[in-house]
Amino acid sequence: MSEDTEIKICGLSTPETVDAAVDAGATHIGLNLYEPSPRYVTVEQAVKLRRRVPPSVKVALVVVNMEAEPTARVLDAVRPDIIQFHGLETPEWLALIKNNTPLEVWKAWGVRNADSLANALKYKDAVHRMLYDAPAQKMPGGTGTAIDWSIMEGFRHQIPWGLAGGLSPQNVAEAIARTGAPLVDASSGLETAPGVKDVDLIRQFCKAAREA
Repeated sequence: MSEDTEIKICGLSTPETVDAAVDAGATHIGLNLYEPSPRYVTVEQAVKLRRRVPPSVKVALVVVNMEAEPTARVLDAVRPDIIQFHGLETPEWLALIKNNTPLEVWKAWGVRNADSLANALKYKDAVHRMLYDAPAQKMPGGTGTAIDWSIMEGFRHQIPWGLAGGLSPQNVAEAIARTGAPLVDASSGLETAPGVKDVDLIRQFCKAAREA
């Protein structure tokens, strides 16, 4: 199972950590354009970091409740493979993007209980992938809080999905084993301080996910 598990390293902000993620075998990286986040990068920084990423690795641009015009501008500037929404975006808005751009559209979704998973089905035709995360707190995503994985066990997924929320080199193998996640996404679990990614932790996470 795990040799096919895709690996996303999110919230990267420096050339060194982008290079480390690519070298360690990440299949996806995430660049965060949400200004209040400690992982925030400017559009100019995102453009430069995106240029470092080879075509074999997909780049996700993380946005939160961004209006239509700024969304169009940043997509044109950065040219990501994926746009990942972390706010209160409606299925109708995401379907519009999905149907009118070549991008993959992902939606982060906080999972509190089994009903949370069922409620995500309203996005079934609006996104290419749901990214299940811990429920949003003051900051959407990157909270270091894990989902209760037992909620995911045995759930019949009708939308392609990935698992985020408190993943680290220490627990990612168990997370994959228990949930069968086809993609794992880590951010704060690879940091020495908020927003400060550690190259060694990135390598350890990718290795643990591949060998799970």
